[in-house]
Parts: sequence; structure tokens; C-alpha cells
Amino acid sequence: MDILGLINTYIRVVENGSIAAAARAHGMSAAAVSQSIKRLEAHLGVRLLSRTTRSMALTESGKRYFEKVRHIPRDIELASQSAAVATQPQGPLCIATTAAFGRHVLAPLMPAFKDTYPRIEIELISTDRRVDHRLEGVDVSIRIEAQLNDQLIARPVASRPFVICASPAYLERAGTPATPQELEQHACLVFRYPTDGRFLPWGFVHNGQRFEVKLRPGFVCDDIDIIAQIAVNGGGIARLASFIAQPLIESGRLLPLFNSSNSNAAAPEPEPMNIYACVTEHSALNAKVRAFIDFLEHELQREPQARALLRPGT
Repeated sequence: MDILGLINTYIRVVENGSIAAAARAHGMSAAAVSQSIKRLEAHLGVRLLSRTTRSMALTESGKRYFEKVRHIPRDIELASQSAAVATQPQGPLCIATTAAFGRHVLAPLMPAFKDTYPRIEIELISTDRRVDHRLEGVDVSIRIEAQLNDQLIARPVASRPFVICASPAYLERAGTPATPQELEQHACLVFRYPTDGRFLPWGFVHNGQRFEVKLRPGFVCDDIDIIAQIAVNGGGIARLASFIAQPLIESGRLLPLFNSSNSNAAAPEPEPMNIYACVTEHSALNAKVRAFIDFLEHELQREPQARALLRPGT
């Protein structure tokens, strides 16, 4: 009898909330999952799950058993890695990232990471929804500050500027705001965070002091690349991460605002985007996760922290 396999199936059922959900998530039939649970219960001589046609709940014995065995798959994986003869990290690595960061930053780096660690099998989840590390098998996620929570261990890996910008056509039509406070009189393109529906605030820093400005949303969207395209086509003023804004500024399609390099005096500047690599627990920092985080931190720090965002021709 494959006790470890039965335990693994039981953990999947509990973490997914039902036999059917566990079967769907792991490519098994519901009948096979149900049979595995019955075999485990018969082996232990106790009832682990209380099942009806409409619901499933853990018995008291099931709760105690789950707490004792829930770490076994991770412990086995770590033991296997420590005993492996190969010197290079290897095995599957699931990385979750925000959509824009994945598209503009991570994707160009992935071939180099794969060349460096050919034995690592990479899966990249690019989404702005809330990702559950345990239920979705995520090893490490790349998150901004607004996404952090107490269940994750976060390591800062980089910081990138935000840029307030608009198209020449919009600024010619609506005028150029001289201060961040004047944004309230303009059509601002606001990003709504998909996980909780919040508008991400536009924070600024001046003389070491942080402040937020009131906004009058001209458009609201949960896709930052769409917001960038609306800005390019004259729809309003956008706050974009530098890795999105920079090519559009260099091509003249967008112009940066409130940049101290464009004036003699220091001006308020948008607060930066802080980027974190997150895992569920210290034991999740295995060799392949450490390799990825170290690689990402090294590559991001090679880039200029804040290239001058100048108007074309200045």
C-alpha cells in the first residue's frame, strides 16, 4: 500500500475543500480520489472526513491527522533535494507575478534564467488576482507592496520609479499640471486593484514627506497596459511603472510630469514601486527558489535604478 500517496491525496482534498475540487486540480477522477480516502481511513481505522451528497467536513480525528501530516510532502521534497547528487538546482518551479511585471520584466529574463539553470522546469503564472501559494502549488510570487500579507515571507528585490505622464495631445488640450495637487482638475487614468476593488493611491514624496493626492478618474481599468494605451491616445494622465512608461517616453508618445530633472528646484516625485519575492515559509526557500530570487535580484540591480525621464529633445 502506497501510504505516502494516500496521505498526499488526503492533503490535496483538505486544501482544495472537496474531493471533486482536488480531483480537478490534480488531473484525477473523483472516484479515484474518493477510493484513496477510503483506503487511508481503513488503514488508520478512523473516519477522517464526514461526507454527504452536498458537503464535506473534517472529523476531529481528520483535523488532528491533517495537522500532523500536512508538512510531509514538503519535508520529503526538501530531503530529496538535500540528498540529490546533482549540484545544480532542479525540478519544477512555479512563479506567480503581476501581469505587467511578468510581461515587461520577467519574460525577457526567463531565457537567461533557463540557460543558467537548465534543470529547473519553469511555470509562470501572470495574473493580478489573488494567488494562493498552497492551493495553486506556487513556490514563489513577485508582488508589489499593496499585495503583501501576513501569511507570506517577503524579501525586497528591487525598487522601480512610478512615472506620472500624459500624451502631448492631452497636455495641449487640457494644460499641464504644475503640481501634483492640480491633478484633481484633470482626467486621471486609475488602476483598480482586481483582488479587492481598491483604487491604488497616487503617492508622492517631497523633502522626505509622503502625501497622496485626490484624483478625478477619467477612466478606471484593472489592466495597466490598457491604461497606458488610453494615455498614449490622449485619454488623460496615467501613473505607470517606469518599465512601462520609459519606451513610450523615449518615443515621444508620452511626456513625464513632476520630474525634478526638468526644473532647477527639487519637485515632488511619485513614490517608487517596491518589488518583493514572497514565499509561504522559510522552508520553502529551497535551492531552486533561492536560485531564482538571487538571479532576479542580480538582474534587476544591474539595470539603472532610475533613468532620467526627459522630454524628447531636452
